[in-house]
Amino acid sequence: MLEIRHISVFYGDVQAVKDVSLVVEEGTIAVLLGPNAAGKSTTLRAVSGVLKVRTGEILLDRTPIHNRPAYEIVERGVIHVPEGRGLFGSLTVRENLALGAYTTKARREAPTNLEKVFTLFPRLKERQRMPARSLSGGEQQMCAIARGLMACPRILMVDEMSLGLAPILVRAMFDTVRTIAQAGLTVLLVEQAVHRSLQVAKTAFILENGRTVLAGPADEMSRHEHVKRVYLGV
Repeated sequence: MLEIRHISVFYGDVQAVKDVSLVVEEGTIAVLLGPNAAGKSTTLRAVSGVLKVRTGEILLDRTPIHNRPAYEIVERGVIHVPEGRGLFGSLTVRENLALGAYTTKARREAPTNLEKVFTLFPRLKERQRMPARSLSGGEQQMCAIARGLMACPRILMVDEMSLGLAPILVRAMFDTVRTIAQAGLTVLLVEQAVHRSLQVAKTAFILENGRTVLAGPADEMSRHEHVKRVYLGV
């Protein structure tokens, strides 16, 4: 479904991604792991069209999208939930969710999708009239993911979903991701919660210094000596 081939990405003259390649199969969960500044978030920004690739290709269903503007990539169903959530604090939960229904298809299906996200996140339904800034950290992450789901995604990319959340909320968010994938949605995660990510993902990719250094089935990755030593503390 999504294929990244040897991309390089720069911020001005500074190269953040040097050689990243990965393949995400339709209807599965994949995870990007690696230390800070490894190029994980930059890779997601390149896929979503926020950053342009200098070399290499990004393909969706074998069609190049790396040369398309961000709004066209959204129209094709590639939705990015950024690190930090990116909510509008002065707007209500319901208004933030409505902003996710940007595309023509999403606007048409907004009422149905709103009920779906309220079923997935009952807490958001309870607080739908409250400003987003009044939500707890876990509730804000729910709202950010729900806003992404309002866009009728084919692939949902979530950057640092568990960041700053209590362990019980981290477990709940990963359970939600598993539920979303079981419904047929493709999910690409950037995560620091390595152990839990490898439990839910089908495939995993390790980025270090802007390069893909390891790739494979998540269950095999959890047994890899480098991953055990560097990321799992074994």
